Amino acid sequence: MKVTVIGTGYVGLVTGACLSEMGNHVVCLDVDPEKIRILKEGGIPIHEPGLLEIVQRNVAGGRLEFTTDVEAAVAHGTIQFIAVGTPPDEDGSADLQYVLAAARNIGRTMTDFKVIVDKSTVPVGTGDKVKAAVQDELDRRGIRLDFAVASNPEFLKEGAAVADFMRPDRVVVGADDERAILLMKALYAPFIRNHDRMMVMDLRSAEFTKYAANAMLATRISFMNELALVAEKLGADIELVRQGIGSDPRIGFHFLYAGCGYGGSCFPKDVKALIRTAADAGQPLQLLQAVEAVNDRQKLVLVDKVVARYGEQLKGKTFAVWGLAFKPNTDDMRDAPSRVVIAELARRGAKLQAYDPVAVPEAQRVLAGTPGLSYADSARAALEGADALIIVTEWKEFRTPDFEALRESLADRTVFDGRNLYEPKLMRSLGIEYHGIGRP
Repeated sequence: MKVTVIGTGYVGLVTGACLSEMGNHVVCLDVDPEKIRILKEGGIPIHEPGLLEIVQRNVAGGRLEFTTDVEAAVAHGTIQFIAVGTPPDEDGSADLQYVLAAARNIGRTMTDFKVIVDKSTVPVGTGDKVKAAVQDELDRRGIRLDFAVASNPEFLKEGAAVADFMRPDRVVVGADDERAILLMKALYAPFIRNHDRMMVMDLRSAEFTKYAANAMLATRISFMNELALVAEKLGADIELVRQGIGSDPRIGFHFLYAGCGYGGSCFPKDVKALIRTAADAGQPLQLLQAVEAVNDRQKLVLVDKVVARYGEQLKGKTFAVWGLAFKPNTDDMRDAPSRVVIAELARRGAKLQAYDPVAVPEAQRVLAGTPGLSYADSARAALEGADALIIVTEWKEFRTPDFEALRESLADRTVFDGRNLYEPKLMRSLGIEYHGIGRP
């Protein structure tokens, strides 16, 4: 099948690469010439495990191409995926300018039937706006052409996006046009061969499903983070509580880990957008407002623990920071808890020696100018000359460090663990002062 993907960010590039892996001829369009240059030269502009190899293999096979030529890209694909950014506006609503610009470009240049698929995370009702934008451009041209608009929300986890796309647990398609539904079923058939996981529904329900899923996951995280603060007051261990409630099949273990807050490109943005959408509809989401407030507060928990230990003024103190990305296996720093932790400690005069396996270049960009912040080229190097260690991201390489070397490197032999990687009893037995989240 001939497919066009508009946008080469996480969603667009993963979608285009994985569809080409199944033999489709995919053209990826982006208005950013720098991104297209990187892709044409054999690189990728993001860090995502396994993605580079798929891109290079399918470019070499002639199934995957990259362009800035809007007209050529629209002419190529019968199916046109819109996978551009929907950043939060000042009021928290999703900014649809890039989605609607892509829709207008399609309407402005299309010459035959197209299925226009919203892959970006968009508010309920966006499909209608896309349809209107395309029709408006056709009317301006004074021509009649058939087209269909569908919603196909993504459920990709950064760091595991390729696996999620290749082996989806469900494929949601919102459409009311039979041709569009048949084409989408044909496109996804290789990914769901062992049993049909495609759910076809109306357009608005598909759009709502994406927001509802992310809102539920964010709620579980904030729920556990709030319980963790209570556990500390009561002398309970939130890790044992997690095991106790997670073993209930009605609850399960996913997204029940207490920590220092969620970040990334999806949860913060999507929770804000859903809160705004509900408010505009006259049905405020009180629970999600609390979820957002809890998460904002949780990003300060590590700072509070440091201040409780050392005082408000931290001048003369040096902290090693392990982890900068909002989660492992990505270099994404959007709304990362590390940004709050580093900003607050630097404001109090602390020196910070940060290390992340892949996110240092991105951190240097987004944290440029932060006083007292430097970067180490290894986890061990970050410890040198530090008084204490702060763990913000749960990279695998941090799970079983050389504890003896860690203890001897830190002047105060103190660890603030924002991801509960270690057992408090073990740390105490090693002579390390240990501060976890919701743990005695």
